Amino acid sequence: MASKPKKAEVEAVAADDAAEAAPPPGGLLSRRNIIIAAGALVLVVGGATTYFMMSGSKEAKPVVVQAKPVVFLDVPEVLVNLSTMANERTQYLKVRVVLELPDAAMTPQVQSTMPRVMDAFQTYLRELRASDLDGSAGLYRLKEELTRRVNAAIAPSRVNAVLFKEIVVQ
Repeated sequence: MASKPKKAEVEAVAADDAAEAAPPPGGLLSRRNIIIAAGALVLVVGGATTYFMMSGSKEAKPVVVQAKPVVFLDVPEVLVNLSTMANERTQYLKVRVVLELPDAAMTPQVQSTMPRVMDAFQTYLRELRASDLDGSAGLYRLKEELTRRVNAAIAPSRVNAVLFKEIVVQ
């Protein structure tokens, strides 16, 4: 039979158990524990952020943007003789253009200023030479200049563009 442990031995074992169970010196808020907790928090927040960013809907619904329908306004045909030197034969330019308006509400305003627009067209076109219209660069410059002159004539309103329907140099 085993003998009963002595009182001193029991107290010594109890003291050893208490020493093992007690927190280390420095307590719960030691520098090491704070660094470990901060690292764990960064990992959790980073993982959650990555998960939510990557787990978006696989089927994104397209955003439907309804564009305003543009309005086209015909300008009367313009027939002018081009600027020539004294010994050259006379050349004519026939142009039919369309104005691209941003909305239908501008149509009456542009129609009311159409004589001013036609005057701006004719005075500019009569000063052109046939060499000014050579190639796509010449037509691009003509288009930009006509757009600028229309916008000056109908200010403060603006047209989107001047579009060519027909250009004939004869």
